[in-house]
Amino acid sequence: MMNAVDVVASAFVLGIILVSLLSNVSVLICFLYNPEIRKQVPGLFTLNLTFCNLLQCVSNMPLTLAGLVTTGHPGGSGFCQLVGFLDTFLTTNAMLSMAALSIDRWVAVVFPLSYHSKIRHRDAVIALGYTWIHSLCFSTVATCRSWVGYNHLYASCTLCSASAKGGELQFVIFTVALHSLTFLLTLIVLCVTYLKVLKVARFHCKRIDVITMQTLVLLVDIHPSVRQKCLDEQRRRRLRATKKISTFIGTFVVCFTPYVVTRIVELFCPGPISPHWGVLTKCLAYSKAASDPFVYSLLRHQYRKTCSLLVNRILKRSPLNSSSNTSNVNTTSNLQAPVNKTVGQ
Repeated sequence: MMNAVDVVASAFVLGIILVSLLSNVSVLICFLYNPEIRKQVPGLFTLNLTFCNLLQCVSNMPLTLAGLVTTGHPGGSGFCQLVGFLDTFLTTNAMLSMAALSIDRWVAVVFPLSYHSKIRHRDAVIALGYTWIHSLCFSTVATCRSWVGYNHLYASCTLCSASAKGGELQFVIFTVALHSLTFLLTLIVLCVTYLKVLKVARFHCKRIDVITMQTLVLLVDIHPSVRQKCLDEQRRRRLRATKKISTFIGTFVVCFTPYVVTRIVELFCPGPISPHWGVLTKCLAYSKAASDPFVYSLLRHQYRKTCSLLVNRILKRSPLNSSSNTSNVNTTSNLQAPVNKTVGQ
């Protein structure tokens, strides 16, 4: 019999599955529909991240939902081993893809003139190859050592200390190495790269502010409402980059930190951990798959325009400025400078 907490958790997981499927499929459709998005190097990292999120939606999340509903172990041990392999592989791959996206944006902002020579499709393919090899190594070792199984604490098939009887020390070393070389490494890369991006963005904002103030001083006859509007735009410009960088780092920390910390505490503290807390941390980790499409793709101007065109085509609308919209979608990346394009993502 499900209790109230399990019902709420089940509804939460179901909502995450629906939002993740819709948002990630939307990103995939935009990628396939718009050739300009496909030409961009970051599009490869976004596509890989979307691929990982979609597989999470159809493999790990439904099994967790089934475990909450049935309050037991859904499926056989072989099936659980496969899902546990995917859990480790997809989570690791998604984290490293976020690190790759942050490095790409750092290069685009700090080295805008040489960006296209420093970051090419070949470099992106090499980076993706590393993320896959890195993820496959950890997930394969865990599966071959039979360290994955149904973990009741998280109501999912994942790394399970109960499956490591006789090899507890090796399991501890493996788990610490896994989270250090995925979560911690990605967090450091995100903080270093995005803080450098923020520093450059603030520098450009100061330059624009100086020009704006000089212009306002020269225009002595300007209307007070226009002057106030310029000052308000200054304040919004200062906050815009900070909010976007905070979103990139904040969603990663909020979604993954509770789960990783609980994993580490589980290794070194013999005391029992509440299953409700374990399920909550796993749901937070799943929620990253639902937020990623908005953080990295759908809120960008290029994706919004593409979605608008697709909706108009489905509804067979013929807006007056449809030709203008189409031209804007196809030329957005060429018209925008690398710095503006990167900060706006």
